[in-house]
Amino acid sequence: MPLRLSFLGGAGTVTGSKFLVEHDDRRLLVDCGLFQGFKTLRLRNWGPFPVDPRLIDAVILTHAHLDHTGHLPLLVKQGFAGPVFCSESTTEFCRILLPDSGHLQEKDAEYANRHAFSKHKPALPLYTLEDAIRALDRLVPIAFDQPQEVPGGATARLRRVGHILGAASVQLDWAGTRIVFSGDLGRYGDATMLDPVPVEHADYLLVESTYGNRRHDKRDPEDALNEIIGETVARGGTVVIPAFAVGRAQSLLFHLHRLKARGRLSNVPVFLDSPMAVDASEVFCRHLQDHRLTARECRDACAVAQYVRDVEESKALTANPMPKVIVSASGMATGGRVLHHLKHYAPDARNTILFAGFQAGGTRGAAMVAGAEHIKIHGQHLPVRAAVRNLEMLSAHADAAEIMRWLKGFRKAPRTTFITHGEPTASDTLRHRIEEELGWSCLVPEHGQQIDLS
Repeated sequence: MPLRLSFLGGAGTVTGSKFLVEHDDRRLLVDCGLFQGFKTLRLRNWGPFPVDPRLIDAVILTHAHLDHTGHLPLLVKQGFAGPVFCSESTTEFCRILLPDSGHLQEKDAEYANRHAFSKHKPALPLYTLEDAIRALDRLVPIAFDQPQEVPGGATARLRRVGHILGAASVQLDWAGTRIVFSGDLGRYGDATMLDPVPVEHADYLLVESTYGNRRHDKRDPEDALNEIIGETVARGGTVVIPAFAVGRAQSLLFHLHRLKARGRLSNVPVFLDSPMAVDASEVFCRHLQDHRLTARECRDACAVAQYVRDVEESKALTANPMPKVIVSASGMATGGRVLHHLKHYAPDARNTILFAGFQAGGTRGAAMVAGAEHIKIHGQHLPVRAAVRNLEMLSAHADAAEIMRWLKGFRKAPRTTFITHGEPTASDTLRHRIEEELGWSCLVPEHGQQIDLS
């Protein structure tokens, strides 16, 4: 039986990454992410898993973001009992992200029931904190650049790709065939993260296409931050930055520290209102081998913000009228403490809501960046009068030119390159560019599509 590759997520959308590889009744899953954004996508999280989780031998993770890991608690709850291989930093981040995800889902269900705005009676969490903690027992950290035997007779190898701490491409050698999964590719020359490591050979390649049809703004992000924050503070407003707790929050702190160290924004207080981001920053400072910063630079960057840990402190911060910068999760305004800040600050024209990267379709972030005049939070429709900006140059994702640069590291063309993890226009634009510039055979797979690899 040839290898069979199934696209169970991350096809036709940037979220829900799940790629199943099968051979002789053995099954390996690369990534196990949550769908986010449009309701039709989020509903997939509640449906039955496409294959019995008890029949999956192992999972291999590219990195810790929830659109690549957030379904793991459900997979374990439904019977998966194998190992979950990932880098050491990814293991640490999963120990932060997954319990937080379970806790937030419980809290959101509780809030919905208390305020009776859910259509479901009662509203239930997708999974609980306890489910998430149970899933952590399956994590098995492995080293970069070393072959790792995995169940079924396959070998996996991780290579650094930047993006966030611990992020990897996955090389899977099985039954004489090599499949490479790019994961989320990072930036070249990023201020904090390492460059993506090239791969020389693959029989089949899955490459992400989040920014497959776009180039990042070349403007210095610190100049842009200085300008936006300065203008907002001058009119007596607050800048709220929805940021991914793992990755973007640490990069933002680094840039804000450098601005302050150079005498810019010296009088503007910065708050990090995300216990998860606080914990993630501590992991960042422990794993110096996975990024560019020295131990001193890590400490200085993390010290630029006042940390807000408990709920009462967060409420007091929202009520405080002084101009300031609040960095809070989540990055696409889909949940977390940032929603309470948006409810307070978005209706006031003095303030700015500043996004720092890609906003998936169907999220509040995407709606606000597109100019929505109202947003819905906790069942309440709120006007958006604050200025809304998005500094895409702060994205942790490679743009189209950077994806092409990584692809040119292959010494010969894969038999087929599958364009994944992107919205349809981005994926098809990248497909066309790869075919035209590299002459490779490409396919944009559909959700649920199965392909036999000869």
